[in-house]
Amino acid sequence: MSERLELPQGTLDLLILKALSLGPMHGWAISERLHQVSNAMVQVPQGSLYPALHRLERRGWIEADWGPSENNRRAKFYELTKAGRKQLAEEADAWNRLTAAVDLVMRMA
Repeated sequence: MSERLELPQGTLDLLILKALSLGPMHGWAISERLHQVSNAMVQVPQGSLYPALHRLERRGWIEADWGPSENNRRAKFYELTKAGRKQLAEEADAWNRLTAAVDLVMRMA
């Protein structure tokens, strides 16, 4: 199944925070990680990814620093801040409650 899924509003921020909980990554690596883990169902275009990264940085949930990428090119690496870890926990909890509620409704007889 290779059909792409459209992400609900606000979901991309949660997915980026979750990806960065594994450690610092540059933008392309974040996009690739989400693509791999989702079995190619989540594809994040650069036009969505970088505005989201900048928004998360402005909110203080991630911070960025320049460094060499795997192919020795200069890249901006993003990582979670303490506030970002707290936000991830809150958003993950809210997501779990929401999906459980939606699942209950979908199982309605």
